[in-house]
Amino acid sequence: MIEALYEEIQARKKQPKEGSYTNYLFSQGLDKILKKVGEEAAEVIIAAKNDPAELVCETSDLIYHMLVLLVEQGISLDEIRVELNKREGKLSKTEERKPIDEL
Repeated sequence: MIEALYEEIQARKKQPKEGSYTNYLFSQGLDKILKKVGEEAAEVIIAAKNDPAELVCETSDLIYHMLVLLVEQGISLDEIRVELNKREGKLSKTEERKPIDEL
């Protein structure tokens, strides 16, 4: 499903469709796309604290906007897959990380 959405977003970038929100984002440029990603990330956090149903909606919005960002930046889902595969099975050394209140 995410692959199909990514492909649809790519298609909209290559062949704009009048009235498309995706094309609106591309026409506004990277700053607008980044602003939307930030807004949606914040909404995910708030929803996670308050309402599981809203969390589903906001997570869907965030994923969509992240895919728009990836297409805008020319990053493929395969690149993301490769990076995630590199991380699979690796242990995180939490003792080497700063406490969250020091970040």
